[in-house]
Amino acid sequence: MLSDPIAALATPPGRSALAVVRLSGEGALEIAARVVPGFTITPPRTAHLADFVGADGVMIDRGLYTVFPSPQSYTGDDLVEFSCHGGSVAPAGLLAALLTAGARMALPGEFTRRAVLNGRMDLLQAEAVGDLIDATAPAQARAALHHLDGGLSRRLGELRSALLDVEALLGYDIDFPEEDDGPVAPARIVERLAGLQEQVRRLLATAPAGERLRAGALVVLAGPPNVGKSSLFNALLGSERAIVTSAPGTTRDAIEADTTFLGWPVRLVDTAGLRESGEEAERLGVEFSRRYMAAADVAVACEAATAGGEAGKRGGEFDRGARVRSVIRVLTKADLLPSPHPRFPASVIATSVVTGEGLDALKEAVTRAAFGAQVALGDLEPMLTRERHRIALARAQDALAAALPQLTERREAVLAAHHLRDAARALEELIGVVDVEEVLDRVFRSFCVGK
Repeated sequence: MLSDPIAALATPPGRSALAVVRLSGEGALEIAARVVPGFTITPPRTAHLADFVGADGVMIDRGLYTVFPSPQSYTGDDLVEFSCHGGSVAPAGLLAALLTAGARMALPGEFTRRAVLNGRMDLLQAEAVGDLIDATAPAQARAALHHLDGGLSRRLGELRSALLDVEALLGYDIDFPEEDDGPVAPARIVERLAGLQEQVRRLLATAPAGERLRAGALVVLAGPPNVGKSSLFNALLGSERAIVTSAPGTTRDAIEADTTFLGWPVRLVDTAGLRESGEEAERLGVEFSRRYMAAADVAVACEAATAGGEAGKRGGEFDRGARVRSVIRVLTKADLLPSPHPRFPASVIATSVVTGEGLDALKEAVTRAAFGAQVALGDLEPMLTRERHRIALARAQDALAAALPQLTERREAVLAAHHLRDAARALEELIGVVDVEEVLDRVFRSFCVGK
């Protein structure tokens, strides 16, 4: 049932000062009244202090409850939020009492799913709720809030509306073929359609960067053995994750860790040193390194400084066969160089994990290499952050590409209108204008139960 009463813990289980339990659906107020003596719905959206009791009348806890009457609630149905003491006993007892009183356990994401079905938000905003919860970097949170505020939804809604306008003009041409120009000349319709195609193309072009923002940019430290990659890895993380020794080839496998550079999400990888080796373990480690480099958004090509100061002029030991989107050359162990440093190419960043030299500059360079356009635009432009977004926009783009020749070459308004309908349908599925159960299942399967 889409409106039967559901309940769930909305905060992480475990030791905490407070816990929140949600109850929503038809009959939620009656169920709450069975658990809260003296339950009242007035005034709404106001915290009330009360005892929470089980079916046997035994007190479970004392806390606060807040009533959000339909439709002015998160789900659009009647909703009650209970705030009790944290830990294991009180939240579990309160939830059990609500289930005994007539509610059922909510499915993952079911509260937000009902919000979509009741028109409180669209699918893109619902996905943004999940992204905001999962965000580990400020930039991810800002992007999720921008989507939650409707930034991408409004852009797609405007595109859909414009497509329907052009479809309506074509409908006039179909119904009244004897009119030469109709309300708008055919050339103007083609011009509008080309403009919409360009808008879809620009929005679709944000998908790689948007997906990179959501998942974190893959940044791989690469180079020969014993150049200080693991030390640099630890210094950039601010913790000792990789083993560091003076023996070459210490790192045999790739070590990956999530972190943030200047507020942007990064998946930092320390890899095995690139060299030919007859030892099977090290050879496999080098193969893993090359695979990571092939998938990297940014490769940090490391070369060690020497007391002679010649480092940085040779180009470094780097796998030239790797196809990497962006490469940043780094000189490690810069503390070994005489002071002042000898001259080396401006494209090389000198770093030292001993003195901290160059670490901030390296973080900034990586951030700009991975998120350059987004750093410049900030939150002004919406982005496609999921594969579902990209696939839907690609369908719309293909439909528009198929519609244009029908107008410019064949004068087949009926076929052009058919393709425009396909493009609009792709946008509708993306926003959630149409009720597509399979899409809803995909969106909410990864949500937590209380959301």
